[in-house]
Amino acid sequence: MGVTALLLTLFAPLIGAAAVLFIGRNQERAIRVVTLLISLCTLGISALLLPEFNSASHQMQFVVDVPWIAALDTGFRIGLDGTNLLMVLLTTFIMPIALLAGWKGITQRVKEFNVLMLMLQFAMTGVFVALDTFLFYVFWELILIPMALIIGIWGGNERIYASVKFFIYTLVGSLLMLIAIIWLGFAAEAQGIGFTADLIKLRSVAPNIPSNIQFWLFLAFALSFFIKVPLFPVHTWLPDAHTQAPTAGSVVLASLLLKLGAYGLIRFNLELFPQTSVALASALSVLAVVGIIYGALVAMVQTDMKRLIAYSSVSHMGFVVLGIFSLTVEGVQGAVIQMVNHGITTGALFICIGVLYERRHTREIADYGGVTSVMPRFAVLFTIAMFGSIGLPGLNGFVGEYLTLLGSFRSPFLNNWAYAIAATSGVIFAACYLLWLFKRLMYGKNNNPANHHLRDLTRLEYWQLVPLTIVMIWIGMAPRTVMSYAEQSVRNVVQNIENITFTRTAHNQP
Repeated sequence: MGVTALLLTLFAPLIGAAAVLFIGRNQERAIRVVTLLISLCTLGISALLLPEFNSASHQMQFVVDVPWIAALDTGFRIGLDGTNLLMVLLTTFIMPIALLAGWKGITQRVKEFNVLMLMLQFAMTGVFVALDTFLFYVFWELILIPMALIIGIWGGNERIYASVKFFIYTLVGSLLMLIAIIWLGFAAEAQGIGFTADLIKLRSVAPNIPSNIQFWLFLAFALSFFIKVPLFPVHTWLPDAHTQAPTAGSVVLASLLLKLGAYGLIRFNLELFPQTSVALASALSVLAVVGIIYGALVAMVQTDMKRLIAYSSVSHMGFVVLGIFSLTVEGVQGAVIQMVNHGITTGALFICIGVLYERRHTREIADYGGVTSVMPRFAVLFTIAMFGSIGLPGLNGFVGEYLTLLGSFRSPFLNNWAYAIAATSGVIFAACYLLWLFKRLMYGKNNNPANHHLRDLTRLEYWQLVPLTIVMIWIGMAPRTVMSYAEQSVRNVVQNIENITFTRTAHNQP
């Protein structure tokens, strides 16, 4: 049952995209309805994985291994552990909401848009479940085309620039990843295992590679993933992409695409190169803290709502990277839950901005004021999303930030409280720029006549925001219901790092 559900979760969007191609171009409502139904069915199928999944085990589950190219030992290998299970569920949950966000906003080339969204879902799910390095790379590259087209065709006035910038950044990182994947295969051959792309086999190969080669392989993977996170200083494509993308594109970009990079850091850098992860933990944690503070400070001076939330993503994803390279159970688990939480809260904030833009066709903060008086229901949901993003206790954002900070405090590899203390300033800055945004939007004087008769939330907009709000409150009040799935997987990764590091340290002592 679990294997069948996993295969259907992966391939249903691809089959759906093919089905949508046979619907007439002029039947726009039918295209939207069919696409949404396919995405909702995928969500339902993915939910079937939960009762079948054994959260007490760190082993890969529902594994499918179909040979592809025998000479390279590469094949269609997929499976789930607790970490990628949460990412798959996040993907299937967000995609129907993103489709609803584009329901009225996308009026041109509706068929092409919906096909690309389903292809994007297929590719992102593939990245999360792949257990073969070449298969991972194929899915990783497949994401690039639909996302670039969504920005470039349905984006704002500078959409081509933003799309090309996104494409070039991601492509450069992908090439580095491909070189590292091929090198790993040859390293396995040199160790007598034979050339392989099997990610499970490579876990025993990579730690035996000479440390100087490990360093460069680690950096090749890390840079590719840092671009996607994005981590300072390779973040500059993100504000442009967010600003120009349609609302649906921004939701997918913030909620899902950024998580691919963070997931890759755990799956490749931590699992394949534990020694190098320890050696570079301090340096990469410095970059993470710089990203947290830099993103927050730049967000504070933005006048465009989308750019403000885009820079807040740079700051929030810095917490994820800090948690990952704390190399502690608390830190890595905090990073995983923060990935989920950021996807929920930031997706909701971009939808809220889209709601306002649909009514006023401006994202400038100065053009608003006193929105609470005319859109009270919108104000309530926006407030919950904002406080979730700040990290208010009782909402989802608090859990991930607390655990990442706790992990960096306790980390034997960082061994310095300065990282956590500096990162804490990011929480304070987040409160500053989000409360400033809230005050300017929701309160103040409603002097602009264009704001006097703004329509409150429609039924369609409720369907986008209410599910996200429910999840924010649910995770905030009962985080264990989500965290328990990833606990054993995270614990195994950290335990492996500790075992290899301390064993080799003891071996090298005279």
